[in-house]
Amino acid sequence: MKPQPASRALKWGLRLFVGWVVLTVGPVVLLRFVDPPITAFMLARRAEAAEKNEKGFVLRQLWVPRSRISSNLQRALIAAEDQRFFQHFGFDVKAIEDAVEDRLEGKSTRGASTLTQQVAKNLFLWSDKSFVRKVLEAYFTLLLELCWSKDRILEVHLNIAEYGNGVYGVEEASRLYLGKSAAAVSPEEAAMLVVVLPSPRHRKVVAPTPKVRERSRWVLEQMQRLPSGAL
Repeated sequence: MKPQPASRALKWGLRLFVGWVVLTVGPVVLLRFVDPPITAFMLARRAEAAEKNEKGFVLRQLWVPRSRISSNLQRALIAAEDQRFFQHFGFDVKAIEDAVEDRLEGKSTRGASTLTQQVAKNLFLWSDKSFVRKVLEAYFTLLLELCWSKDRILEVHLNIAEYGNGVYGVEEASRLYLGKSAAAVSPEEAAMLVVVLPSPRHRKVVAPTPKVRERSRWVLEQMQRLPSGAL
């Protein structure tokens, strides 16, 4: 007896589901233990540089474990980007509500993306704001929260975020802009470094604009308000 169309469709659907799980869950679990050699965003930036014929462009990154990154940098990142990082499960509902409220009131839009969402996007996805990208971002965010510890999410973010044109991770950024390792960064320097994250190719750690300086002072104040046991 030949299989019925519904039966064949079910089998193919099951195979596709299993394939999807293997292709997505597998890398997430692997990267819990293995430091990612490159990210989707790095590949996209390299392709962009080649397309625009940007001579001399190189990707610069020095991976370091979280234990060799100053607590000042870790606190600055949380203060600037995701103050409820250790309380939420990948999505900051309060930040989302505030962002929607600001938009409805016609104020400047604020970001509501958590550190976990940022890691998911940087590692696996692309930069546009399409619906498909947002759905995939949510999916990978949940996977990261399920498979990784908060410490691992923080460590990976500190090592893969872009801090300048082709400059990735706090170790490379600290050496390039401050002339020191990420382990030796002061609170003021840490606040200045993380301020560039929303727009790393326009905001500068070296010769910062008044707006960048103002934002870094705000980050420094937020760092001081974080609970002492936040890390």
